[in-house]
Amino acid sequence: MLHALWKCHGLVMAAGAVCVLVNRQGIGPLWFTGVALLLAGLLMRGAMTRAQRPPLDEVPPRVLALPVHGRWTARNGPATKVPSHTHHLAQTYAIDMALRPAPDPVWFWPVARPARDYPSFGEPLLAPADGRVVAVSDGQRDHLSRSSLLGLLYLLAEGFVRSLVHPRHLLGNHLVLDLGDGVHAVFAHLRRGSLEVAAGDRVTLGQVLAECGNSGNSSEPHLHFQLMDGPDITSAHGLRFTWRYLDEAGREQEGVPADLATFAPVGPLAEDRPEPGDPQEPPGPGRASFPAP
Repeated sequence: MLHALWKCHGLVMAAGAVCVLVNRQGIGPLWFTGVALLLAGLLMRGAMTRAQRPPLDEVPPRVLALPVHGRWTARNGPATKVPSHTHHLAQTYAIDMALRPAPDPVWFWPVARPARDYPSFGEPLLAPADGRVVAVSDGQRDHLSRSSLLGLLYLLAEGFVRSLVHPRHLLGNHLVLDLGDGVHAVFAHLRRGSLEVAAGDRVTLGQVLAECGNSGNSSEPHLHFQLMDGPDITSAHGLRFTWRYLDEAGREQEGVPADLATFAPVGPLAEDRPEPGDPQEPPGPGRASFPAP
């Protein structure tokens, strides 16, 4: 019952913001109502976030295959800090990952770049284990990057607005996989129209699920990946996971790479593929082919 109430925190905060914005009488009843609703919404969100902290008796990390081909770079991962993002929406052990090199951030110009300028955009995303698709969401646009100071400020404001409504507006196009034993994997910020699976489908290790995109609350094309102990991102707890991967020196590791570390698959999913950007690389199935920027 309380959880259902906490899930409405966005609506409460939105109502408070409207009260403050439409108020034309200075500090008065409408202004106090708006401030009270904003504070109530923040308290509701805080309660929901605390409820999503992992329990003390956490299960051991789930060993998975990397859900990508090629050499990627880790960002905002649990090897560097926990929670890596926030406990909210079961993101305690989430990780972001993108292909490099990519256009560098700038102070002023260009304010934003097309998603296709980034090598991650259109990359195939793979099932990290056998499982069943329990939820998919598609149709949100792949927006421009937020590659400048003005773009970053816009991202912050946009993220606040997105947080007031359904979580799908933060995740963008996404899918949820049931990996068994109560473990669920989330793939977020997928490319619009790239889903290769539907809810209810059985998938196998290494199967192409979708493509990396730039939908939702995303500054540039990248994959947001996380595990959780239930299918509902608003009530589940984040779960730990480990990957088998090759580090920058080509050594095999098991764990999660630290922020800014590059890594590549090892084992049955490691294909002998040219690096992204190689002009001789053929555009295989599920892979976008764009002219070099």
